Amino acid sequence: MEITHDYKVKLFEEMNFERKQCSECKQWFWTLDKERITCGDSPCDKYSFIGNPITTKKYTYNEMVKEFTNFFDERGHSPVKRSPVIAKRWRDDILLTIASIAVFQPWVTNGLVKPVKNPLVITQPCIRLNDIDNVGRTGRHLTCFTMGAHHAFNSKDEYKYWTDKTVELCFELMQKLGIDGHTITFIESWWEGGGNAGPCYEVITHGVELATLVFMQYKKVGNNYEEIPLKIVDTGYGIERFAWASQGTPTVYEALFSDIIEKLKKNANIPIVDEKIMAESATLAGLMDIENVGDLKALRQKVAEKIGMDVNELDRLISPLEYIYAISDHTRCLSFMFGDGIVPSNVKEGYLARLVLRKTLRYMEKVGISYSIKEIILMQLESMKEVYPELIGMKDYIMDVLDSEEKKYIQTVNKGRGIVERMTKLKSEITLNDLINLYDSNGLPPEIVKDIIDEINKTSKTKISIHVPDNFYTIVAERHEEEKAEEVAILKHELPELDLPKTELLFFKNTMQSEFEAKVLKIVDKYIILDRTVFYAEGGGQKYDIGQISGVDVVDVQKKNGIVFHKVLDISKFKEGNLVKGELNFENRLKLMRNHTATHVINAALKQVLGKHVWQTGSNVDTEKGRLDVTHYERISRKEIKEIEKIANEIVLLGKPVTCKFMDRNDAEQEYGFKIYQGGVVPGDTLRIVEIDGIDVEACGGTHVTNTSEIGYIKVLKTERIQDGVERLEYSTGMGSIFEIAALEDILLDSAEVLGVPIENLPKTAKRFFEEWKEQKKVIEELQKKVGELLKYELLEKFEKVGNLEILVEKVSGTSNELMAIADNLATNGKIVILMNDTDYILCKKGENVEISMKELIQKIGKGGGKENLAQGKYSTSKEQIREKAFELLKQ
Repeated sequence: MEITHDYKVKLFEEMNFERKQCSECKQWFWTLDKERITCGDSPCDKYSFIGNPITTKKYTYNEMVKEFTNFFDERGHSPVKRSPVIAKRWRDDILLTIASIAVFQPWVTNGLVKPVKNPLVITQPCIRLNDIDNVGRTGRHLTCFTMGAHHAFNSKDEYKYWTDKTVELCFELMQKLGIDGHTITFIESWWEGGGNAGPCYEVITHGVELATLVFMQYKKVGNNYEEIPLKIVDTGYGIERFAWASQGTPTVYEALFSDIIEKLKKNANIPIVDEKIMAESATLAGLMDIENVGDLKALRQKVAEKIGMDVNELDRLISPLEYIYAISDHTRCLSFMFGDGIVPSNVKEGYLARLVLRKTLRYMEKVGISYSIKEIILMQLESMKEVYPELIGMKDYIMDVLDSEEKKYIQTVNKGRGIVERMTKLKSEITLNDLINLYDSNGLPPEIVKDIIDEINKTSKTKISIHVPDNFYTIVAERHEEEKAEEVAILKHELPELDLPKTELLFFKNTMQSEFEAKVLKIVDKYIILDRTVFYAEGGGQKYDIGQISGVDVVDVQKKNGIVFHKVLDISKFKEGNLVKGELNFENRLKLMRNHTATHVINAALKQVLGKHVWQTGSNVDTEKGRLDVTHYERISRKEIKEIEKIANEIVLLGKPVTCKFMDRNDAEQEYGFKIYQGGVVPGDTLRIVEIDGIDVEACGGTHVTNTSEIGYIKVLKTERIQDGVERLEYSTGMGSIFEIAALEDILLDSAEVLGVPIENLPKTAKRFFEEWKEQKKVIEELQKKVGELLKYELLEKFEKVGNLEILVEKVSGTSNELMAIADNLATNGKIVILMNDTDYILCKKGENVEISMKELIQKIGKGGGKENLAQGKYSTSKEQIREKAFELLKQ
C-alpha cells in the first residue's frame, strides 16, 4: 500500500507554525521562528544550552522523573510502574529492555492483551550497549538511559487520541518547563522497528533532540506496509537529556552524577580540567554522527584545533576524566542490571552484565581509583533510592555478586599471561577474532592482552603484532545482543495443523478426576483427538500422563494450538465419532503432581536462602525425580543445600493450600509482578496462576497437589553447575525420597562393613585410610623409580642406531606409571624410547635433539595422542611390527 501522511496538526494551525525545509539536511520541519532556515538538530545546529540552561529551574534526574510523571498524570495518564531491564522476563526475542514500548510488546501491541492502563505514563530505565565505547568520550552517550513515555492505544472500540493531542502535550510540557517555544522544531520523520512502522516527529531544541513522537500504525511485511487494527501513540522523552539541558553542564554526566564524579576525581587525584574544554568537546560531538573509531579520533583532533592544544596533550589531559564519566555511567547500568536480578555468566544477558562490569574494573585500574566497585555502586543506589527504592532492597545480592565477580576477574587476569604466551608461540599476530575469542572464552579484556604482548615484545626477538580497536566492547556487545533470549521450542513430534476446537482440559477443573468420557474428533497416524480429556500433555517441564482409553494404553500425550494429541498402542480400535472412556494412571499422576508442586516449593526456598535474584531457567518434572535449573553466581554449598531442604520441608509440614485460578494477564502482573514467569514466557491474555499461600506464585499450566502436606518429604539429591551462572538441583519427594535415603544408608552401611568400623566412625576411618594411601602411593612411586633405574642398565644395551639417533623398542612388565619411570631414565640426548606392556599400553618418549614428534610417531605405530616429547596410547600389533614401522618412519 502507498504510504501518505499529513504532518500538519491542530497545534501548528492554531499557533501559526511554518513548514520549512532545512537548508543543510533538506529535512522538512515545523517552527514558530520565522527567521529559522535550519531544522535545529545537530549537525545542522550546534548545542546552545551548554552554559545556558533552557528551563526556568535546574532539575536533577530524580526531579525530572517526578516532573514528567506528574505532568502526564495530571492530564489523564495513569502512571505505570517500570518493568525490569531484563526484557526476557516477559518476551523471548530480546535480552534487555531497549525502549518503553518494549514493555508492551508483543502482547499489547499485537492486540492480544489490553493495556494495563490507557492512556498511561511510564519512566522506563533502558539499556543499550551498541554505543558503549562512546560513553564518556562524546559527552552525551549512555549505556543506561530513562525513556519517559506517554502511550495511548487506539482501537475501533476505544479511541483515546492521536497526532493532534500528542503534539499538544509535548509542546505544553516543554513550555511548562520554561523552554521557549520559538526554539522548538518538529522534524517530520519516519520510524520502523520490531516489524512495525509509522510517521513520527523528532522534537528538537537548542541543537538537542529531547523527544520522538511515533504514531505506530503499520506492520511491515517485506517491503510492503499493512494497516494494523491498533493505532499506538509511542512517544519517547529523554529524561537524562531534559535534566542536562535544564542544568547546562558541559556534559550529560555532570548533570546526572555530579557528586559521584567529584568523589571519583578526588580519589584518583585527577587534575582539574577546564570546563570549557569538555563543553567544547560535547558541542563538537553534537555536530558529528559518532559511529566508529575514526569519528572519535576526528572529534579529538577538532577539539584540539579549536582550543589550540596539541592533540596528544589534550588526550593525556582529558582521558582520565572520560574514564571517570564512563565509570559513573557503567556503575548505574550495573545497579539496574544486578538490582533487577541479572546473574553474570558467559551467555546472554549475564554475558552483557559481565562485559560492563569488567570494562568498569579495567577503567578503574587505568585511572587509579582506590574505591572498590562496591562502594561506587552503593553511591548509585543511595542516589536513586528516592525513585527506585527496589534497587537498594537488592543491596545484599549486589554486594555478594560484585565480590564474586571481582575474584573471578583477578583469577582471569592471573591466568591470562599463560594463555597469551601459548598463543604467541603459534602465531605472530593477534587478530580481532583472537581478541574476541580470548574475551568470550577466557574473559580476558583486550587491554590486558595488549599489556602482555607489549611485555613479551620487550624481550623477544620475534615481535608479535596486535591492534585493539577503540570500539572493541561495542563490537562484542552487538554480537551478543543479537542472540535470541530463548531458543524457539520445537515439538517432539511434527504434529499437523488441525481445524478443530480446542480440547477441553478437565484437569484444570479437578486434578483428582481420573475417569472421563469423550468423543473421538479426529484420528491422525497413531494419535486420537478427543473433545475433552483428563490427560496432561507434555509441557512446562512436566511429563505427560499415562493410562488407557477404551482399554488401549496411552503412551504419549502432546499439545499443539490447544489441541491434545493422544498416542495409543493400537489405533485400529478407534473410529472418528465414537464415544470412548478414558482412565488415568492416577498413581503416576500423583507422583507428577507432588514433584511439580515441589519444584515451586524448592524455588521459593532457594530465593529465601540464596536471594531474590534466583530465577528458574528450566525444569523437568518426572515421576521418580524432579529437576530445577536456576540462576546463581556461585556453586551452591552443602550448608546452603541443608538450609534449602529444611525450609522446603517446613513448607510441606505447614500444610499450605495450593490454589489454581485463571486471571487476566494485566491483573496478574499488577498483583504479583513479573516473578510469575518463572517457567518462561506465557502467551495469551489469560494466565493460570498457581499460588502456594504466602510462599510462591507462578503462571503455570501443570498439575499440582491441593496442599503442600501431600508432597511428602523433599530430598535434594545433588547439585551441579550446568553452565556459568546456572545451577541444577535434582530432588525427589514422598516415597521416592524414602527410597533414595534407604539407598544412601545401604552405601554407608556397606562401606562401614568393608572397613570393619561402626557407621559413626566411617568419616574418620575413611580419612585415615586416605592419608595412609597417599603415603603408600609416595612409597610406590619411589620404588617405581628405583625399578626404572635398575632396568636402565639392562635396557641400555638394547638401543639400536638409526642415522644419528638411537631407538629402543621393548616390551616390559609393569604398570603405565612404571613404564613412565623407566622411560624417564632412558630417554636422554638423541634417544627415542618405545615401551609397551601386556595390557596393550604403549608410550613413546624422546630426549633432546630429536626432531620427530612423539605424537606423530604413536599415531603411526598404534592409537593415542600426547605432546611433542611424550605420547601414550594402545597398540594392537607385535613388537616386531612396531619396531619395523618406527624404523621406517625414522629413516624417512
